[in-house]
Amino acid sequence: MAGLPTMPSALTGEMIESAVNALPIQGRIMMRLLLLQYLDTTQEDIDYMAADRPDPRFVSGAKPLVQVVARETVQGLVDRVAQYRTQTRKKREQIWMQIGCLRKQITYGEALCAQAERLLRERFGLDADAMKLLQAQARAAIPKPATRELDRQWEKDEITEQDYRCKRLGIEYQAELRKLDRERKRLQTVLRDYSIASHAPLQDHEIGHIWGIPAGSLAARKAKFLHQYLQGLQAALPQTGQPPVDLWKETFVVLSGRPVERSAVAYDNLDRTESSLMEKLTSFALKTMPEDMESRGWLSISLSLFALQRLSAIQAERDMDPDALEQALLQRSAPAPKEPASSPQPEAGTQSIQSDDWHEHILRSMRGEDRR
Repeated sequence: MAGLPTMPSALTGEMIESAVNALPIQGRIMMRLLLLQYLDTTQEDIDYMAADRPDPRFVSGAKPLVQVVARETVQGLVDRVAQYRTQTRKKREQIWMQIGCLRKQITYGEALCAQAERLLRERFGLDADAMKLLQAQARAAIPKPATRELDRQWEKDEITEQDYRCKRLGIEYQAELRKLDRERKRLQTVLRDYSIASHAPLQDHEIGHIWGIPAGSLAARKAKFLHQYLQGLQAALPQTGQPPVDLWKETFVVLSGRPVERSAVAYDNLDRTESSLMEKLTSFALKTMPEDMESRGWLSISLSLFALQRLSAIQAERDMDPDALEQALLQRSAPAPKEPASSPQPEAGTQSIQSDDWHEHILRSMRGEDRR
């Protein structure tokens, strides 16, 4: 990923936490807030911040002899810490889920393409030149007009089923190649986003919102304790004679290597209903969603952690067996069944006579005339 140092250090997560814990209370709080995406604040931190906030009742600067912190102040701090912790961690989790889903989707697409290539060669007899032409033309191919023309030829009996299947499978193969190209580009973008999100400390205004201290005091404390933290790390690392690394950047590299926490999220009203969302996710996972809807589909899925979690579960249950993939491709490339020849209908006159006889029978039965 972008942003990693060229010469990794021997820094570990235990060293990072030890350096943080060695700081005075203000320093521990500052570092835990900066690294809130990875480190948790303690109850001691909460109590100190609550007491450290300027009291609006003493604007002149005087301090009460006995300071009593209101319960609402403590709860407000707890809520704000939880808000930013959830916000930063879910953002990282969401991007991580995007990476996982895209990688699974690429693996499935590559398997489909491999089976399509085999079918086109072995069952439909395409040679190497024909395969290269399909691949070269895939990006610029326009599938809808080609599919409509094939269907027209099939309905007019101008093409055999074998030829139809061959050409239709070629169209599907090109579509899968285009999807793979888009998915690989998406993955590169998401990997960059993940690197940025994983290396982002909590911003000063966010820390200020939590702690409630003036911006000047916050900036001074941040500079002071960040320097002390880096000094502590440097002292803990073995002296190897190698060029120094950026230990602040290396801190994020090490911490981002920890497993991403999985959240339990509820249905977020994406799509009309949860069942319709599951149908859309299944269509996306199996690559049966129309190509012109696929990009919009991914955009909506990627913005919902609930949808990404469900998509990942569906992807994990896909049948990756080559025979199953072959049947899926053959089903996609099959022509529509033709209407069977209609059976001859009885003549209208005969139907009318039978109907009149039946009505007459009913009337006689009602009058009792059939009884002897």
